[in-house]
Amino acid sequence: MLIKAALPAGGVTRSGTVWFVGAGPGDPELITVKGRALIERAGAILFAGSLVSEAAMRWAPAGCAIADSKDMTLEEMSAWLIAQASRCETVVRLQTGDPGLYGALIELVQPLDAAGVPIQVVPGVSSAMASAAAAVESLTLPEVTQTVIFTRMEGRTPMPEGESLAALAAHHSTLCIFLSITLMGKVTAALSEAGWSPDAPVVVVHKASWPGEEKIVRGTVSTIQALCREAKLVSQSMIIASPTLGARQWTTLAKSKLYDASFTHRFRRASVPATELTQENP
Repeated sequence: MLIKAALPAGGVTRSGTVWFVGAGPGDPELITVKGRALIERAGAILFAGSLVSEAAMRWAPAGCAIADSKDMTLEEMSAWLIAQASRCETVVRLQTGDPGLYGALIELVQPLDAAGVPIQVVPGVSSAMASAAAAVESLTLPEVTQTVIFTRMEGRTPMPEGESLAALAAHHSTLCIFLSITLMGKVTAALSEAGWSPDAPVVVVHKASWPGEEKIVRGTVSTIQALCREAKLVSQSMIIASPTLGARQWTTLAKSKLYDASFTHRFRRASVPATELTQENP
C-alpha cells in the first residue's frame, strides 16, 4: 500500500538519517550485507517498485512504513522521506542497482540537505556487472580492452556534447548501454557508424539475476535487433558490446601479467625467468 506523507508542521524538529541503498540488479540476495541490515532496522522504506523486487521487503521489521515510489513525483518522494525522517531514526530509499548510476540521487538529496536531514549512500551491484556475470563474460581482458564505458542511447534525455554513442563506440572498448533496449536500431546504427563489424558480438541481458525472469540474447551488430524483437525484450535490458565477448571459447588468450610465473611482486618472487618463459611459449 502506498503511503504519502505531508511535511510536518514547522519543518523537521528531529531527524533520523535517510539511507540511499542500492538494491542491486534484481535478485534480493544480491543486496549488500549493509543494505539488508538497514532494511532490517528501518522505520520507513521507500522503494522503486517498478524496478526493485518486493521480495527485498521481507526483511523489513513489523510496523515499518513501506511505500512504493513508482507513481510519485520527485517532490512527493522528497516530502515523504523528510516526513519519515522526522519520526524514524532510519529511513531507507531503496533504489535499483547502484544509487549513483542513472538514479535521481542528487535530485532527491538536495531537498533533504535543504531540510537539514542527514543522508548516507550504500552502493549496490549494477545491472552491468550482473549482466556480465549472467552471461559469464569479462568486461576487460589483457591486450583486448582495459576500458569500460557506461552510457545510454539518447532518448528523451539528451546526451551532452561529445557523448553520442557513435563517438564513445569509436574507442572500440567495452560498452554497457543502459536504458536503450527500445532504441536497438539506433544502437546498432551508432556501432556501425563507429566502425564496428556487422559480425561484432553483442549480448543483451533482460532482468539480470531476477529469479525465473532472466533472459540472455546473443547476437551480432547485424542480428541483435531482430533477436531481441523475437524475444520480446522491451524493458530492463542491458546491452553489452565488447571485443571481449565470447572469450570463453577462444583458443588463445593473453594472460594477466600479475599471475605470470615470470612476474615478481611483493607477495611472490618470479619462479621462471622471463626469457625462458618466452622461449617455451613463443
